[in-house]
Amino acid sequence: MIRHLLIGSALALTATAALSQQRSDAMSAERRTHAAIAKIEELNPRLSAVIAVDPTALDQARALDRPRRARGPLFGMPILIKDNIETAGSLPTTAGSLALAGNVTNRDAPLVAGLRAQGAVIVGKANLSEWANIRSSDSISGWSAVGGQVRNPYALNRNPCGSSSGSAVAVASGMVPAAIGTETDGSITCPAAINGIVGFKPSVGLVSRSHVVPISHSQDTPGPMTLNVRDAALIMNAIAGTDPADPATAEADARRTDYTAALRPDALRGQRIGVMRFSAGFGTDAPFEAALAVLRAQGAELVEIAALEGWRDIGRNEIVVLLAELKHDLNLYLATLPETVRTRTLEQLIAFNRAHANAEMPLFGQELFEQAQATAGLDQAYRTARETSLRLAGPEGIDRMLREHNVVALVAPTRPAAWLIDAVHGDSSPGGGPAGTLAAVAGYPHLTVPMGQVRGLPVGLSFIGAKWDDARILSLGFAYEQASNMRFAPRLLNSIEESEEIAPLLRPAAR
Repeated sequence: MIRHLLIGSALALTATAALSQQRSDAMSAERRTHAAIAKIEELNPRLSAVIAVDPTALDQARALDRPRRARGPLFGMPILIKDNIETAGSLPTTAGSLALAGNVTNRDAPLVAGLRAQGAVIVGKANLSEWANIRSSDSISGWSAVGGQVRNPYALNRNPCGSSSGSAVAVASGMVPAAIGTETDGSITCPAAINGIVGFKPSVGLVSRSHVVPISHSQDTPGPMTLNVRDAALIMNAIAGTDPADPATAEADARRTDYTAALRPDALRGQRIGVMRFSAGFGTDAPFEAALAVLRAQGAELVEIAALEGWRDIGRNEIVVLLAELKHDLNLYLATLPETVRTRTLEQLIAFNRAHANAEMPLFGQELFEQAQATAGLDQAYRTARETSLRLAGPEGIDRMLREHNVVALVAPTRPAAWLIDAVHGDSSPGGGPAGTLAAVAGYPHLTVPMGQVRGLPVGLSFIGAKWDDARILSLGFAYEQASNMRFAPRLLNSIEESEEIAPLLRPAAR
């Protein structure tokens, strides 16, 4: 059994602590990168969190260590990039699909360029739910044809959630201190919560989506996945900003701020926080009540919100939007790829999967791809669905709750504890509340912070706020994190049922 991973180990240093060491020359970028690669080599055979290590990673680090070179805020920090985000060099960007095995564009997404400019080392590409989990409603989160099945480091038979599965697991297990994920609806916050780390989905339009394999221009956004909120804020400083190639980011330069400077341990004092009771439950009641007690102890005034009218209509409109935008946006993206990629349209991807069904569809199909292909594109039905879902999630959802209850943010449990990996039924999650979908559809910021555990499995606390209120949400989450300190290390158990805490409970009672 691999030993427990210590949060204080050199590999798991936060960016802030590591920067302090680097200023005293105690740890070089090369040493940090070498340690990350060694940890990937040790753990990845069991976890399948990393698709590929960048062969230039050590060269990147050595270049950063050269004397008199300016050291940025992320100096020497090894970061994994979800494999639907392009990076310069020899590694393809596959989205987990064999159809994109030749997708070597040799271009950095703007967010990757921002990380490099701040001194980060791009150590490799993280595994994911193939096509960011939009191929089939019967999928197993964390599975891709290229990378195989990502495993939850708290219990290897448990689901890591998705689609940023590898990014979350690599951070949680100590391979790297930070990774980049992407979210359309839950793909950063769910795996972050279920793997016991911090995940931040920014306001849509704060971070560029250029050179990122798309699903939805209305809802897609990259974001940081880290061990703590401060590192997430550091990364946001590097990746937020306007990109002329992404019209959604037109306001980003005007809206961005120094996210680390906004962090205050007393940020909760005197703040009114809405408690979304309609988005709670699913086995998280005890840790949620403990989290609320922490918020009160830190001076927050909690306001109960029992219900939200209309939220159940968001999902059926959202899927219409996602399928129509998938066909439109993916076709535009595929047309930009090098000639080594033969699948240039969604229709051709569907044909590729059929021709390679043994490798691409051994456990589940592609009915969502087929439904997307059957759409008429961005027609009136699509526009009506987008107007409806956006209105219900934003103006009549989050905005209304903030206004009518006079609160600055909303909290709820992020997701239930991890469910089993199930090759028969696909994802068999016990469900969860609509909080994450509200933020995703509205395009508003959503932060999840470790909240505790359920039978040895992590669960997260969500902080959600208004559009562009990213700095406040990070600061509130930071204050909770500093007061609660609820992250605990994974043990790479084969199952929770074999743990020393649970195993005795499953034996026959003494007579």
